[in-house]
Amino acid sequence: MAKHALLIRGARRSSLRRAPLPLLHRPCPQRHAHTTTVAPTWRPSSALDEWVQREARPISLRQLTYFGRTLTESRLLDSANYCRLELPTRIAHRLRDIQTLPYVVVANPHLAHVYELYLRAFERFRRIPEIRSLDDNDKYCKVLEETLREHATVIPRLAIGVLEVRALMRAEETDKFIHTMLRSRISRRVIAEQHLALTETFNSPWHFPHAQPIHDPNAETVGEIFLKCNAKEIVGRCGKTTQELVKRAYGSHLEIPEININGHLEATFPYILSHLEYIIGELLRNSIQAVIEQRKFKDAKPPPIEVLICETSQHVIIRISDQGGGIPNELLPHLWSFTKGPRREKRLENLARVPKLLGTLQELQIPGEPHAGNVEKHGRKAAHTETSQPGGSLSSLTSRPPNLRLGIGLPMSRVYAEYWAGSLEIHSLEGFGVDAFLQISKLGNKNERLTTRATMDAI
Repeated sequence: MAKHALLIRGARRSSLRRAPLPLLHRPCPQRHAHTTTVAPTWRPSSALDEWVQREARPISLRQLTYFGRTLTESRLLDSANYCRLELPTRIAHRLRDIQTLPYVVVANPHLAHVYELYLRAFERFRRIPEIRSLDDNDKYCKVLEETLREHATVIPRLAIGVLEVRALMRAEETDKFIHTMLRSRISRRVIAEQHLALTETFNSPWHFPHAQPIHDPNAETVGEIFLKCNAKEIVGRCGKTTQELVKRAYGSHLEIPEININGHLEATFPYILSHLEYIIGELLRNSIQAVIEQRKFKDAKPPPIEVLICETSQHVIIRISDQGGGIPNELLPHLWSFTKGPRREKRLENLARVPKLLGTLQELQIPGEPHAGNVEKHGRKAAHTETSQPGGSLSSLTSRPPNLRLGIGLPMSRVYAEYWAGSLEIHSLEGFGVDAFLQISKLGNKNERLTTRATMDAI
């Protein structure tokens, strides 16, 4: 018996001596041919340490517009080199954020998958030499396009991962982490997609790069930026798309609530169209579904969705009001959280059915119909070519039924709204309806809202 006890104590001491190595020096786990990633490959990286010391350089819509108005070869190469340095810097900050999480959290297969994607992108981007010619830029653009396609899985993986590990961290910390990751993801896609759009413009047959640069006051776009987004047109277009989707989901026999638009109908502002369409699409979808489900067993005509557009010297405010019964009080405190709330299992189940997600109105689209926000009429292709290809990033979402509720639409919309210094607020009167207030900076002179290492360390 005594000998047995000594063996047990010896085994315990041995296990203590084999305590896990420090975070950055843990060995890469063994992988088998038929298994997916089970833990991230922690390893020392002096390169990551170096890039984390660099601060991101925030930009505004106005800066992006000014830079792309008179597009020359020199400016295009400057844009490429800005991307070349900025993308690995911003990815490095997020890699370090993941590395500082508890190991048991990032061993989650979904978060480990995101880490591996980011690590591969970081190693790929940091090795790209200075871009000195148009040929160099064309090669760089192929790398950007490939990386954008690969990272279409990030949003659902992040959402599933934080839901699965929410018992291992405080909900406030988890929400802060995913908000930071999503803001950074938006920032990188803005930079990459803007450069791809400028390259497409430069290579288009109607562009004359050696001619004297002339500013066209009637130009509607500069890269991905629409200079005069008309609030009424965008709400109307998103509303029509969403009404048609809901009608197909519930049946053509069901009467769909009308959308009335009033107020300052000529209000315009510079914005990235895909961001705005996503926010408006999600808000209208929520309102239409709430009204239908509130009254689907009643014979009365459904009350309309009222949209009011207000323009001030600094902002454009869009209020979307419905009479869909409001938000239940037990859900209201968790409205903006990715992890809190009573419907965790259903959200996990639905997110598992969405392997890819870009966060655009196209993901509320009906198969076989043109994208409601398609910009081909302006002489350019849509922002992502992969979004319209069979089996692309939208294949599992294009016919998403109303009951496939991911639980991330409102928090995602707020991240988009706040990115360009706007805001999104929801006011609910339970038993009656909801008012959603979207405020947009009208001048485009606000810098993107980023979370850098300096701000993280200051908290």
